[in-house]
Amino acid sequence: MLDKRARTLLKTLIERYIADGQPVGSRLLSKYSGLDLSAATVRNVMADLEELGFITSPHTSAGRVPTPRGYRFFVDRLLTTQPLETEKIHAIEDQLQPSQPQRLISNASLLVSELTHFAGIVLTPRRTSLKIRHIEFVSLSEKRILLILVTTDGDVQNRILFTERSYSPAELVTATNYLNQYFAGHEFEHIRDRVKEDLIRLRSDLQDLMAAALTAGDEALHRSDPLYVISGERNLLDVAELSSNMKRLRELFDLFEQRAALMQLLDVSLRADGIQIFIGGESGLSPLDECSVVTAPYEVGGQVVGSVGVIGPTRMAYEHVIPIVDITAKLLSSALTHQIAS
Repeated sequence: MLDKRARTLLKTLIERYIADGQPVGSRLLSKYSGLDLSAATVRNVMADLEELGFITSPHTSAGRVPTPRGYRFFVDRLLTTQPLETEKIHAIEDQLQPSQPQRLISNASLLVSELTHFAGIVLTPRRTSLKIRHIEFVSLSEKRILLILVTTDGDVQNRILFTERSYSPAELVTATNYLNQYFAGHEFEHIRDRVKEDLIRLRSDLQDLMAAALTAGDEALHRSDPLYVISGERNLLDVAELSSNMKRLRELFDLFEQRAALMQLLDVSLRADGIQIFIGGESGLSPLDECSVVTAPYEVGGQVVGSVGVIGPTRMAYEHVIPIVDITAKLLSSALTHQIAS
């Protein structure tokens, strides 16, 4: 579609606009493109690029700025990403040491936000099954018992059971030992179905306790977790192109709160191979018409379970943002996989 000269001028224009935030004129293009072209020739090429929809001219300036279509061509055909500096990779690794899954997710979201100065977002892992590592009953008062559930991925859930009668420490130990002996390492669904079958064979004085534990455990392990963790939304207030339109900025922050619509966009990256970039209207969400979303999937044990992303203006340094998102997703995969294996 574009010859080498037009590609060079388009690449130069977009790079200058990303760096300076100002419309780029033919004189500036001549200076930075490295091409030995007259100003008239540059203007002719710019006119052709504008006719093709790659650039446009703001009413208040003789210079040109990229359109979403121009950014798309730039990202797909002209962009050369820069390797992430070793010290930044080490900084990410230091913050993504294996620990509780939710802390890793929060750290990853905060990291990409701090490194890009935009909003960082991480889709939380999709669990296909939940395996129990340990179950324990602890007496709190006469008819209140604390149920502690520890999953194999390190998540700890506590639920208070309100019972119709008090249970002795010996009875709680018996119930704890029974569940751990037969069901540790199994999926909760298996435990639930098996215990229901065994209730009629259990001592009658433990039946109510076990039934209450099943109900509370089901609620605890299938609770409504945040679908994603987002950090650094306030960074977008410092982006001139976004902060100059308060109505659009409010719509953007409303989108962060609504979650359901943004989830549909993030779900796409779960089915994608590697980095995905949504520029402006490509997202299908009008509050993101002046934004770009860069995402990469992350894995646990070889299975894609979530995604890491950055939300910023279309005028972002893609060659800088893409490696940050990519490396963070890979290191998050490694940390979560290591945690489950340990």
